[in-house]
Amino acid sequence: MSELPVVIVGAGPIGLAAAAELRERGLRPLVIEKGSVAGSSVARWNHVRLFSQWSEVIAPAAQRLLQTTEWVTPEPESYPTGSDWSAEYLSPLAAALGDAVQFDTEVIGVARRGRDRLVDAGRDTEPLSIHVRSADGSEDRLLARAVIDASGTWSTPNPLGSEGLPAIGERSAAESLEYRVPDLADPQVRERYAGKHTVIAGAGHSALTAIVALASLAKDAPGTRITWALRRGGVGTTFGGGASDQLPARGTLGIRASQALEDGLLSVVTEFRTAAIESDASGTHVIVSDNGQRIEAVDRAVVLTGFRPDLSWLSEVRLDLDPTLQAPTEMAPLIDPNVHSCGTIYPHGFRELSQPEPNFFLAGMKSYGRAPNFLAMTGYEQVRSIAAHLAGDQESAGRVELILPETGVCGGAGVFDEPEDQPESDGGCCGAEPAEAIRILASNTAGQ
Repeated sequence: MSELPVVIVGAGPIGLAAAAELRERGLRPLVIEKGSVAGSSVARWNHVRLFSQWSEVIAPAAQRLLQTTEWVTPEPESYPTGSDWSAEYLSPLAAALGDAVQFDTEVIGVARRGRDRLVDAGRDTEPLSIHVRSADGSEDRLLARAVIDASGTWSTPNPLGSEGLPAIGERSAAESLEYRVPDLADPQVRERYAGKHTVIAGAGHSALTAIVALASLAKDAPGTRITWALRRGGVGTTFGGGASDQLPARGTLGIRASQALEDGLLSVVTEFRTAAIESDASGTHVIVSDNGQRIEAVDRAVVLTGFRPDLSWLSEVRLDLDPTLQAPTEMAPLIDPNVHSCGTIYPHGFRELSQPEPNFFLAGMKSYGRAPNFLAMTGYEQVRSIAAHLAGDQESAGRVELILPETGVCGGAGVFDEPEDQPESDGGCCGAEPAEAIRILASNTAGQ
C-alpha cells in the first residue's frame, strides 16, 4: 500500500499542516475539502481577530514549505483576523501543495476495502476506502494507506436546548437563530440586530465577543437590547482575568464585555437552562427555561454553546471514543475541560490519536470531541507526530514536545476589528475553531 496516498479530510489549518508534514517526509498527501477554498470554515468568521499572534498559528513544516515560494512572512507579533489567516497563510499553503488539495469534494464515508466494520480479516492489510461526492453530485471511491480526519467540528454546533438536543420549537424558530458570532460590519446582518432584542446563550469567549459587538451596536441603534442567558448560577469568573490575564487580548475582551454590563447595555439571566422556544404571530419569541423562567419578546438568539464532532460518516470504521467527550479514549483524561485549560494540556501524538481501525487517526479539533480547550499549536504537534509515525520514524513520532501559553486560551472567537488607532491586543481567538470550541477555534478549526 506504500504507493497509495495518505488522505486528509479537511483543508483547514490542521489538515494543511498534516499535508506539509507528510510531504516533507516523502509521503504523498491528498487533502479532501468540501469547500471551494482552503479554510472554508475560517472564512465564515473572517471578521474576528485571533487571540494568538502569527507566530503561534503557522505550522513549522508549512512555514518551511512556504519559504520555498514567494510567500511573505506575516509580522510574527501581530494578531491576524480570520480573513488574514486565510488570505496570508492558508490559501498560499494550499497553492504550494498544488494538486495535493482537492476542493469541492465531500467525504461521505470511510471503510476498509471490501469489508464492513464486522469483518476482522484484512483490516491491517487492505487499504482504507474513502467514498466522496463532488459538487455536481457524482460519487467516487478513493483508496488510501492511511486517513487523518482533520475535518473539525464547525459544521455541527450544539443546539440551544440545555439537554444537548434542540429545544422544543428550536427547529421551527431557525430563521431567528444564529449559531456563530454575527458579523455586524455587514449592513444586512447589522440590520437584523439593530433595534431588536437579542438573547446570547453561552459562557465562553464567543459569547463575550458577541456581547462586545452587540453592545457597540446598542450605542448607535436605539432600542437594541441584549440579554445574556447563563446556565450557571452567576457571572462569577466568566469575564476572565481582566488586566491580570497573561494573554492581554483575552483580558481586554473580558473587560469590554464586563463594561457592557456596567453600562446597562446587557441584562443577565442566570440558572437558565433552555427547554423551549415559543413563537407568536408577530414573529417574536419567548425562550423558556426548564425551571419556568421566561425571556419575553425575543427577536433573535445567538447560540454559542459549543460544537461537537460529526461521526455519522465514520460508522464503518472502528473507533474507541470516550463516552463523555467523544474524543479518543486515550486523549480524554489529557483534555478534560473540567480539569484542564488549553495551557495545561499534556503533549500527545499518534499513540493517543490512533484508533482500533489501523492507520486511521483523528486530529485537530475533531480529536477533542466536545472539549473546547483546543489550540492550533496542539494540532500542529499532533500531525507532526502522526506523519513521523507513518514515515517509520518512531523515535521522532514518540518524542512529543509542546510548550503552550501558561494561561492557554480555551476556545472562542475574539472581538471584531477596531479602528486603526486601537491597540492590537483588542483581539480574540486562539487559533482554534471559534466555538466553545474553537473554540477555534483553529479553527476551527477549521476543516471540511
